[in-house]
Order: sequence, then C-alpha cells, then structure tokens
Amino acid sequence: MNEHGRIRPTLPTVHVGEAVLSALRDAEVEPILLPPSPVDIDDMVDWVMDRCGGVVITGGGFDIHPSHYGQAVTGRLDRVDPGRTDLELALARACIERDIPVLGICGGMQVLAVAAGGSLIQDIKTGIPEALEHEQTTDPAKTWHPVSLSTCLIRKAYGVGMIRVNSTHHQAVADPGALEIVGRAPDGVVEAVEHPDLKCCAGVQWHPELIDTAPFRMLAYFAARKR
Repeated sequence: MNEHGRIRPTLPTVHVGEAVLSALRDAEVEPILLPPSPVDIDDMVDWVMDRCGGVVITGGGFDIHPSHYGQAVTGRLDRVDPGRTDLELALARACIERDIPVLGICGGMQVLAVAAGGSLIQDIKTGIPEALEHEQTTDPAKTWHPVSLSTCLIRKAYGVGMIRVNSTHHQAVADPGALEIVGRAPDGVVEAVEHPDLKCCAGVQWHPELIDTAPFRMLAYFAARKR
C-alpha cells in the first residue's frame, strides 16, 4: 500500500536497460525488442533473420542452466529464466549458422559460447578461487578492471589493445566452442570472444552500454552491410 492508500503490487516485468537502446541509437540503428517465451521460437527467429540487420543478446539478471552445456549443477546457480534462455540460444545459433551480425553482452556472450558448442564456469569463486572479484562493489557505470585484447574486431573498434571495463558477473566462459578467445582479464577470466569465420559474431563480458559504445558501432557497421 502506498502513501495514498492505494495497493500497488509488484508484477512480473520484462525489460531491456535504456542504456542499451541509447547505445544502439547512438550507433544509428533502431532497436526492436523481442519478448521471451514466444509461442513459436522458430517462427520468431526466422522473422528476425529475414528482417533485421543484426542481433544484440543482452543477457540479464539470470544464469544459463548447466544442462544447456551438458553439465549438472556443481556451483552457485542464481535465478534461471528458461523462456529467455531458450530464445537467446535459438537466436545465437541462427546468427552463427546464417552469418548474421550478432553482439553478446555479459550473459549474452555466455549464450554465444554455449550456442557455439562451448561451456561455462558455473561460478568464478568456486572454479577459480584466486580470481579477481568480478561482481564489482561500485557503480557499474565506472570501470573495474583491465582487459587485454588480441588482434580482433573488438580491438579495432576500440583502437587499443588494453581497455578498462566494468564487471557484474559470477559465471564466465570456460570453453568457447567454435569461438575464439580474444580478450582476458588479468586473472585469465575470458572477457571477449569472436567467431573466426564470420563477419561479425562477437561477445563481451562487460556492459559497454554503461561506459562506451564501441561494440555497438562495430555491430552497426556490419549490420548495415548484411545484404
């Protein structure tokens, strides 16, 4: 009950951060939001592949269940969202199969790795006890640790080989599958991946929409050349 005596129960919500939309618009592309748990995932994926120049997989405040990469739960597992995970994996696989430009952000990078046949570290503190703290205790609009980038599209987008990023994750890529690891934190945790044979299939473990727009500009460049 609020101060005026009206009841305002908290209802389930589906949202994408406004910062993501702003970053895409700054890159001169217009975003279309997809709801999780569509009635027909295949139809939705086909619609996206036919009509959209590129895909951003944003991830969110949930984990990918280890069953998606053939493992049982062995570490910390936060909330799972089966409808959203199923849609994101289907989109990622379709982008890889059809060479549609795609950018995975944070959990979206992990989705790309799983879709490419890889696996995850279920919990960094459990799997790499000596690792840095990857769930920063400060405002994620501030950077937290450095990332070293190898020669790759993401490095070209930034123009330098060492950048500073934010960090809000407890899971990480273990095996990138068909992707290549192109960025790591000082403790070795995977921070960026790309597909070596596709024009633009990339993932970053940080949230660039909160600190820069370089990956979005990179995606926009290739999405505009999809056809």
